[in-house]
Amino acid sequence: MKKRVTGLGGFFFKTKDPDAIKDWYGKHLGLNTDAYGCTFWWQDEVGNKCSTQWSPFKEETKYFDPSKKEFMMNFRVENLVELLAILKDEGVTVLGEIEEYDYGKFGWILDPEGNKIELWEPVDKAFL
Repeated sequence: MKKRVTGLGGFFFKTKDPDAIKDWYGKHLGLNTDAYGCTFWWQDEVGNKCSTQWSPFKEETKYFDPSKKEFMMNFRVENLVELLAILKDEGVTVLGEIEEYDYGKFGWILDPEGNKIELWEPVDKAFL
């Protein structure tokens, strides 16, 4: 396997009022927000259109569980199935089952401090 992480897929964090936070970031920092937060579009080294997501979640969300942290990182990866098998063999805690959507596959792991990390094998063309 050549690559593992290919980039930052997103940054997700808990907040008391996601809509108010999205409005604040839109007003003061110019983020073009929608129901999910803000999508940043960019091109990779060969010119493919790619995205990185910024998303506030309600502080009661269970999506970050079992981590107790207020944030979760999402990393873009190549070949999620192979990567999760390698990580499991290396002793990394793999959480749940892979979930697949028209915009990519998702898997989750824990780092040594119990931070939940989302791994995303994107289908960027789904956004075109």
